[in-house]
Amino acid sequence: MTEQHAHRFERGTDGPKVIVAGVDGSDSSLRAASYAAGLARRQHAAPVAETTDEIAEDLVAQIREAAERLKGIFEVRWEFHTFRGDPYNGLVTAADELKADAVVVGASEQAGHRIVGSVAVRLVKAGRWPVTVVP
Repeated sequence: MTEQHAHRFERGTDGPKVIVAGVDGSDSSLRAASYAAGLARRQHAAPVAETTDEIAEDLVAQIREAAERLKGIFEVRWEFHTFRGDPYNGLVTAADELKADAVVVGASEQAGHRIVGSVAVRLVKAGRWPVTVVP
């Protein structure tokens, strides 16, 4: 396998082991994070949440609280990474660097994205990972 294809999703495997979840504090992104956590639990995978500094502290507290409630029932390992700038490029960078098997994002809540294209649509069009869009 060449280096160029080494980080691509391998179809036919047992499911994703590293899941990147794009979180920006919107309701749909928080639902995406919850979905990613459930998927990770079922697949025994590691979801990775991408946040910005402004919301990272609050999100970390919420995730820790939820993880504490489920301690002993479900064990999911989380890593938090913060990226500034364009969400699409941040998620692509994260997915590449972390060798993600799947990406989970919330559906865009901005009307203009219907014309320009949302982060979710751009990720799907990239065709590099399975992408789940959570409403």
